Amino acid sequence: MSQPSTGLQLRSTVTEDGVLEISLARVPVLEPTSDEVLVRVEASPINPSDLGLLLAGADVSTAKASATPEGPTVTAEIPKALLRSVGRRIGRSLPVGNEGAGVVIAAGASAEAQVLLGATVAILGGGMYAQYRIVKATECLRLPPGTTPAEGASCFVNPLTALAMVETMRIEKHSALFTPRRLRTSDRC
Repeated sequence: MSQPSTGLQLRSTVTEDGVLEISLARVPVLEPTSDEVLVRVEASPINPSDLGLLLAGADVSTAKASATPEGPTVTAEIPKALLRSVGRRIGRSLPVGNEGAGVVIAAGASAEAQVLLGATVAILGGGMYAQYRIVKATECLRLPPGTTPAEGASCFVNPLTALAMVETMRIEKHSALFTPRRLRTSDRC
């Protein structure tokens, strides 16, 4: 398979007049450098942190879809009270998607990159709502043989959230998940 010259990437922009624009941008697909790999992204979850960046606090009840010569676009109004919180984003087209998984289709010359060629990998690197993503080979988690990208796509944020929750409960000496107890008749609904 030859390497594509461009690919699609989901972008989120806040305009000067307080409108969220979500669009598909055609972006160049570069050759990986010596220590990089090119991943064909096949799965990427939607985490709460993805929604924060994607929607920028917009009122989704005002969302409108349209088509432009460049591609589809969704717009929505951002409430005036929230505009200050997204002020640094105004006019900036930001890539969306924290994590994902896919197959390495091109690799740089380093041994670390070459060993991943053809492998299914999970990555945490931002900009994952895209067809292709270049990352450092050392930032890839090689998935076991037979693991699909869909199975590996959520291997960072969700497990780390669960680990943080359990660790916080342990530190704060909560017992709900750690000590089973019998329900008394008065505790039942």
